[in-house]
Amino acid sequence: MANFAAVTDADFETTVLKSDKPVLVDFWAEWCGPCRQVDPILSEIAAEHGDKITFVKMNVDENPVVPSSYRVNGIPTINVYQDGEVVKSIVGARPKAALLRELEEFIA
Repeated sequence: MANFAAVTDADFETTVLKSDKPVLVDFWAEWCGPCRQVDPILSEIAAEHGDKITFVKMNVDENPVVPSSYRVNGIPTINVYQDGEVVKSIVGARPKAALLRELEEFIA
């Protein structure tokens, strides 16, 4: 799995909602095959654009409160938060080109 900081229910507000730059949260679980597929793609995007957007991961099995409050029903779900709000939500694994298109406004 990518070496992204893990965010928890306890520190979500501080780490994500109060961040001064956009934060991409990868909601995942250990048993999720598509989550493992998208992980190296997110690592590549983070390596290329990590200066513009912060990347973190949240294990939905270990942290049920935040995913429930944001209606994360399927994983992988990738939410981008800016100024405390969800500004983009991507559900399901996508190829790198598709993810880059979805994230273009945050990484341009």
